[in-house]
Amino acid sequence: AVQMDSMQAINSITKQKVQELLDLSTLYLSGNRNTEIDTVIYSQMESYFHKPDSLTFKRLLKELDSMKAKTAKVSNLNVYKEFYKKDTLDYAKFNVEYFDNKNKSLGSFEKNAQYILLSTSKLKKEFKFYFLDFYSKPLKKDSTSVAVTK
Repeated sequence: AVQMDSMQAINSITKQKVQELLDLSTLYLSGNRNTEIDTVIYSQMESYFHKPDSLTFKRLLKELDSMKAKTAKVSNLNVYKEFYKKDTLDYAKFNVEYFDNKNKSLGSFEKNAQYILLSTSKLKKEFKFYFLDFYSKPLKKDSTSVAVTK
């Protein structure tokens, strides 16, 4: 058995979840989007999110659909933290390469996803992984200085 430190484990789990969500998304788009199986796939996609709503998949599905991507492959995933006020926000930065129905590359793009790990036990050794935002833009530091008015 190979031991992983917690960051390696989080990196590995996050990469797996990102790939699974992209696989489900391309599978969903390849269907009619109105059959019983499409409904099952969509609800499976929603289960990856902490609070899914109608905007949850908008950017992702729009991008996959506009490129006519049939598959996607995740690479170079790294997790990192951003600090905003008193909150620590967890992000994953990764590359995603899209492929068409002939497995020809449509391009590789750098993406971000914000995620959360919620404890599921009192021992705090078990966690549930959820995305908060997929294909999100990381927070930018507000560099606008306060103007002085005379």
